[in-house]
Amino acid sequence: MNFFTIISVICAALILKSNSKHMFRRYENTKTLDHEDHREILQDTKTVFLPEKIVHFRSYDLDNREKRKFNYNFLGPSNNYCVKANKINLGSFEILNDPEPIDLNISVINVPDVNKPTDDEHQTDEDKTVLVIKINITSKGDTELPNSKPVNDEIFWHNKKTKKEVRSMQSQIMQKYMNSIADPCNDFYSYACGNWKNYHIIPPDRSTYDTFEIIRENLDRVLNETLSSKSSISNDNASNKKIEFTDIFNSGADPNITTNATIKVKQFYESCMNTELILERGNEPLLKILKELDGWPILSSKWAEEGFDLFKLLGRLRLLNNDVILSQWIGPDIKRANQYIVHIDQTSLGLPTRDYFLDPKNIKYVSAYKILIVSTVKTLGSDLVDVEKEVDDIITFETMLAEIMASSEERRNISDVYLRTDLSSITLYFPQYDWKTYFTIILGNDISLDTPVAVYCAKYLLELIYLLNARYLDIKQRFNFVLYGREQQPPRWQFCVSEVNTHMGMALGALFVRKYFDETSKTDTIQMTQALVNSFKEILTENSWLDSSTKNYARKKIENMDLKIGFPDFVLNDTDLTMRYYDVEINPDYFFENVLSILRHLARAERKRLDTEVNRTLWSTSPAIVNAYYSRNKNQIMFPAGILQPPFYHKHFPKALNFGGIGVVIGHEITHGFDDKGRLFDQFGNLKMWWKDSSIRNFYEKAQCIIDQYSQYMLPEIKVALDGYMTQGENIADNGGLKQSFRAYQAWIKANPTEDETLPNMNLTNNQLFFLNFAQVWCGLQRIQEAKNRLKISVHSPGIFRIIGVLSNSEDFAKAYDCPKDCPMNPEKKCVLW
Repeated sequence: MNFFTIISVICAALILKSNSKHMFRRYENTKTLDHEDHREILQDTKTVFLPEKIVHFRSYDLDNREKRKFNYNFLGPSNNYCVKANKINLGSFEILNDPEPIDLNISVINVPDVNKPTDDEHQTDEDKTVLVIKINITSKGDTELPNSKPVNDEIFWHNKKTKKEVRSMQSQIMQKYMNSIADPCNDFYSYACGNWKNYHIIPPDRSTYDTFEIIRENLDRVLNETLSSKSSISNDNASNKKIEFTDIFNSGADPNITTNATIKVKQFYESCMNTELILERGNEPLLKILKELDGWPILSSKWAEEGFDLFKLLGRLRLLNNDVILSQWIGPDIKRANQYIVHIDQTSLGLPTRDYFLDPKNIKYVSAYKILIVSTVKTLGSDLVDVEKEVDDIITFETMLAEIMASSEERRNISDVYLRTDLSSITLYFPQYDWKTYFTIILGNDISLDTPVAVYCAKYLLELIYLLNARYLDIKQRFNFVLYGREQQPPRWQFCVSEVNTHMGMALGALFVRKYFDETSKTDTIQMTQALVNSFKEILTENSWLDSSTKNYARKKIENMDLKIGFPDFVLNDTDLTMRYYDVEINPDYFFENVLSILRHLARAERKRLDTEVNRTLWSTSPAIVNAYYSRNKNQIMFPAGILQPPFYHKHFPKALNFGGIGVVIGHEITHGFDDKGRLFDQFGNLKMWWKDSSIRNFYEKAQCIIDQYSQYMLPEIKVALDGYMTQGENIADNGGLKQSFRAYQAWIKANPTEDETLPNMNLTNNQLFFLNFAQVWCGLQRIQEAKNRLKISVHSPGIFRIIGVLSNSEDFAKAYDCPKDCPMNPEKKCVLW
């Protein structure tokens, strides 16, 4: 095994990450984070709003004991029902896939001849390294259902409808998804989303289908349209002037203005879509990069270990923006947020968490993972006799790696694992590592031994030494099929849009905002954000459990919170945008090399940050995505242009819908600054103790109420309860966000008493519309595999409980819907923190 295995598994990591098909990114929370802050996810200093998906489940597959258990956990004792004849209908939470017939039949599918792509989708040599997992699921939803035409694409991005038309269409959609005969005081999810499943099915290329998937798909179609357009280069483009919205929208000119950067982004997309050429080139580009990295021994029995240098290889991989064995990056120090320093942490694994390797119940996922690697090796033409034995060694090592990694619970308080040192000292602490070779490759020969380093994995590094001495290594990769239950790959255009948005998000965002984004959205959101900030200040003033000193610091923190709405200004400046990608070489014919060029660019850009001061005002995500963020070590909230669309926002919506939509999102992100992790950071983003002990004790007591509340919720279809401890931060933010936004809306109503806050043909008050729109954001469907996976690893509660949990804690909701005391949606005991 020896060095043979070491180089094999490292090359496997590069292949499974760099291969065009393996770079498919599931629409997940970290999508399109830019290089400035992408590692903040790893170190848990950035939160994302978008959910771990929504789960529907059935009652008729449960025995009576399980039904009673769920009813009790969810609704309380049966005598608490508001209307006993109208008990909660669990069928409205249906998972469309029957759990019993799931046959996790894992097999390698014969790949078509390289010169004979399939009719429905070109299949490339690179595609051949993809393991196809057959998951036979009996589904009630496999027949075609009339997916409703979303309001977003027609009336938002293309902006053609009047206020009257917008409100009429939104009314139709909201009524269509509602189950109006359900009792909102018994089960608001059934009331708000009960008919959603009648209009949607889960597409075969998805593991979930919900409101977010719909609006993301709408946005992707717009981005695809933008990338596919063949607009001519404007003569005005020769001058590197800043382009104002008035210049674009009032001139009548094509807003798809072409710059050096936008030429590159379109060529990158073109190279991704050129499946015929990718097919023709086959494995050539992949094998070329492997040769440059001294080869992949598992492909050839002739590989020799002489001259192999582990840390040289790890450093060279880091120049391709890859982390294997160790995670290394340059980012703000969590205790000195204005200073960029080197960070070292434990790596990630080939499966989502360490528990997948350590829990015997997950053996089917490990088996599928093994087949993925074996299939990849064989399709690349290995001449080894016993490939499976070598892959067994890889998985054995990764299991050992999982054993020495700290769990998420052990890492929840970041101050417990943080160790600040420097390059000189880290060499003394961990002398078995060739740090000099590693950092010289990454940072250059001029790197000083006094360069500060933050280490988050001292125990991991100490124990890893023994594994390395035993000469094992393993790979880091993305592996989704078995875990999430997808039946097929997405359309090529959708994959390519995702790749472009991930790798060149600012350039694509420039095209998007120039053509589609209405500055009114930005102005409205800024005003709403200020209203939410004022709401939080009022809540602080009324707070009775914080001491005065802590309260004053909290007020300073929210006043110093940096706000980012829509997009960064530089995307409207041709010179700035071009300079951002000046060293990226894009060839419209060579997709694989284009990806490597961008990865090298990201690694170089990260290196340059080490000698600069942290700029808290920088954007760290593409404008053209559907998500929202809070950065703890920047004290910054960010709302990209892509989320400012229905159902979250429309300039023609009643403010009740906007406050119930994007307003709650704003409040959610604000509250993250004061949740169980956010409260550890001060107004400047430094990890600092600014709470008095008495206030900390009060915080823990109130947070425990939320932990206990959500821990009682259970998904009986998979017989797994929520982890209230792991999800507490998001649950705290959900509860605080709703309260702040409703309060801000009431202030707006008071200041604008004559505004029309109704929707046609809906017999609901403005306050009821607020809560209904909040809830309908979470309508959706999900596959069982995805539900199981999310409950294991997600920091978000399932959508149904993001509705039930928050609204059952809200006095404002109970009042709006006139819910009697002790109803399921209006329990006597409520958990309130902010």
